[in-house]
Amino acid sequence: MHLGIVIPTFNERENVQTITARIADALRGRDLTYEIWFIDDSRDDTPQVLEALSAAHPEVHYVHRKDARGLATAVVEGFARTSAEYLVVMDADLQHPPELLPVIAERLAEGIDIVIPSRFVPGGSDGGLNTFRKLVSWTARTMGRVAIRRLRHISDCTGGYFGLRRSVLAGADLSPIGWKILMEILVKGRYQTVHEVPYQFVDRDAGESKMSLREQWNYVRHIVRLVWSSPEDRRFYLFCFVGGLGMVVNLAVMSLMMYVFHLREVPSSVIASLVAMAHNFLWNDNMTWKGHAHPVKWRRALQIPMFMLISGVSLAITALFVKGFVWLHWSPLAGQLIGIIVATLWSYTANNRWTWKAPSDADRIELLPKIRVTHEDVKP
Repeated sequence: MHLGIVIPTFNERENVQTITARIADALRGRDLTYEIWFIDDSRDDTPQVLEALSAAHPEVHYVHRKDARGLATAVVEGFARTSAEYLVVMDADLQHPPELLPVIAERLAEGIDIVIPSRFVPGGSDGGLNTFRKLVSWTARTMGRVAIRRLRHISDCTGGYFGLRRSVLAGADLSPIGWKILMEILVKGRYQTVHEVPYQFVDRDAGESKMSLREQWNYVRHIVRLVWSSPEDRRFYLFCFVGGLGMVVNLAVMSLMMYVFHLREVPSSVIASLVAMAHNFLWNDNMTWKGHAHPVKWRRALQIPMFMLISGVSLAITALFVKGFVWLHWSPLAGQLIGIIVATLWSYTANNRWTWKAPSDADRIELLPKIRVTHEDVKP
């Protein structure tokens, strides 16, 4: 097999020779060939070091970019520069041990689509980070896993060390910002299997960390963009937005019924839920599941009664919560609120599966087979 190793660099003159030597040692005697592509945005004399390095080692190549467009775009450029079928991305700061490359190559050769060295599976460690950096890393990782469905079973989705088959990138419109290119690939790539291998994250020996508030802001922007580019995630958040509007309508109508027209709690709840149901259908049909109208008219006509049936169950769920809160002598409006939340989760799942089940071309990503995530539980 032929391995293409992409290494973004920014002022890493102290490390590029060391990482090249360690890669050579790790892969020596293996039944594979490899090439290293340093994509360099440095402002020091790293390009001169890379020039000498590439002259001495035929497997080493580099590109120096003068406009410093960031780590993630450097990775994308590296993908374009190498012709290798099997790709690995790693940092130049030696926090990603090159000694793990044989394991990554073996797993890719075995048929795994994406291999991710992880600090958070048994045998792994993030000991190279101080307490503050660990907190920042945990926060970033948790934000991504909560916001994006495809990341939830990946323990180290924000790592910068990973291997993949080139076929994963087929048709993927990569437009990354900041430094978390792996998340972009996990959201937009075409793959069926992800395998995590443990590794020990170590402190850098030379150079300076590139972490900054600007990069943290870029990370937040990146999550928002990835959510919007992922149909399965975008739809859920649009549904929640519609549900939020419906919640306001629901509570406002219930308050009106109870305190202006002096109806009892449960009838007020039913009327409020019916009004909110009509409101939510119109918004969901025209925004959340836009493009999912069935082309056959009679099948399209079934969407409304299906939505009403699902909403009827939601209405019953909400009314039961109100009744329970009244029985407990608690606030009926609080019962209504909690009932709405529970009913919303039920309603989204049911409507996504039955009412608007016909996928459009934009949702082809959801037609992929279920992704299987595995990991090794011993240190390689």
